Amino acid sequence: MAEAIKLDIMSDPICPWCYIGKAHLDRALQDHPNHPFAIEWHPFQLNPEMPREGMDRRAYLEGKFGGKEGAVRAYAPVVEHAEKAGLNINFEAMQRTPNTLDAHRLIHWAGIEGRQTAAVSALFKAYFVEARDIGDAEVLADIADSIEMDAAVVTRLLKSDVDAQDIRDRDAHSRKMGVNSVPTFIIANAHAVPGAQPPELWAQVIADLTKQQS
Repeated sequence: MAEAIKLDIMSDPICPWCYIGKAHLDRALQDHPNHPFAIEWHPFQLNPEMPREGMDRRAYLEGKFGGKEGAVRAYAPVVEHAEKAGLNINFEAMQRTPNTLDAHRLIHWAGIEGRQTAAVSALFKAYFVEARDIGDAEVLADIADSIEMDAAVVTRLLKSDVDAQDIRDRDAHSRKMGVNSVPTFIIANAHAVPGAQPPELWAQVIADLTKQQS
């Protein structure tokens, strides 16, 4: 069997391009079940200065994009690409923009249990499809339970600061290495692929890597 090739993914669970990028990658991996990738997700907060309790989503977007029209313009390509990827994003129902530090802590703990990608998928679904507040500890415990983690343990950990500084440090390390937007994919610790790339690109990458290994 060919040796696994590391695919590191910098992502944030409230980033729509990360959601779209994962859908594209998933499609390519599904079409190539013998792909060589060993995937690990890494924290990157789009809004590291966001208050821990999050904020009203409309106020946040209008502040960021200079009013309602600016926010609508900024999100038009997101809607278009999400539809092309077969994704439903329930923007109308979203009330809050959360701080994602605790969501990243959950992804980290899920990784220890070998459930990291399941956690990422569940967080994307909770936020983009179900419009849930993934900064809320009860929501995160419920997500943990849905991927067969111990919700009581996760609740206890969320009440503490366990791994919070580690998440901040890893985020800062990625920025220092030059990552300034997500998703960013790093192949074999060597090649950075930024943005929500189409399945065809991943198919080509998989083909090239497989050829190199044969």
